[in-house]
Amino acid sequence: MIRFASGRRILSGVPVWRCLQQIPRAPNYTTEAQLRFHSQSSSVLMPFRRTPINRLLSIRPVSWPASRLCHGDSRGTSEKSNSKEGFSLRALTQAPKPALYLGFSGLMPFLSAPLLMAATQSFYPELAYAQVVYGASIVSFLGGARWGFAIPAGSPAQPDWMNLGNSVVPSLLAWLALLCRDSIAEGALVVLMGLGLSLHYDLTLLPGYPDWFKAMRTLLTLVATFSLVATLTIKKFCAEKNIKQIHN
Repeated sequence: MIRFASGRRILSGVPVWRCLQQIPRAPNYTTEAQLRFHSQSSSVLMPFRRTPINRLLSIRPVSWPASRLCHGDSRGTSEKSNSKEGFSLRALTQAPKPALYLGFSGLMPFLSAPLLMAATQSFYPELAYAQVVYGASIVSFLGGARWGFAIPAGSPAQPDWMNLGNSVVPSLLAWLALLCRDSIAEGALVVLMGLGLSLHYDLTLLPGYPDWFKAMRTLLTLVATFSLVATLTIKKFCAEKNIKQIHN
């Protein structure tokens, strides 16, 4: 029974703190083997000298330049931005208007053939061959454009074997496509090969063109490629007709 007397808490007439002192505590027995084990474990786990706490708390800040952490090397960043700028369509805003108008108007022969055949739901071999012939002339033109770019004095592209020799390959592919008169599919595939190879030359293997020209070449090549693929798809799924049958 707990009662209060003269401001102290007592239990059955005995102060509480005296009762706590009388509670028996477990003896702390430490054998010699335990001491040896602790000394060996401390020597294995802590082989280094103890470091004072004030030295651990005194951490020195590492001085890294802000430009390194945020942007890295300025040279590498500028090189990466220059390499990726040619693949951005925003560079088309820097293109001269005559180049844009003539370049995109040159897609009309590519697009008119599959659009006409899709509208009539018929495949016309004459239109398909005319499309292949136009594609072969474009491939040959792209190869000759490298010659006209590398020959003038002061040009960034040197008139060496790499530039001039690889520029002849598209013309040879165009000539091979014209020989495939009896097989429209083979001629179209050769033209596709020539368009892709010319684009690879202009973007990676033979540098020197401005960024707006690379962006325009990429877009024009993609549209021309899809138009030829559309013609081959119509040939597979639509009935074949001749243009003479339209008048009859």
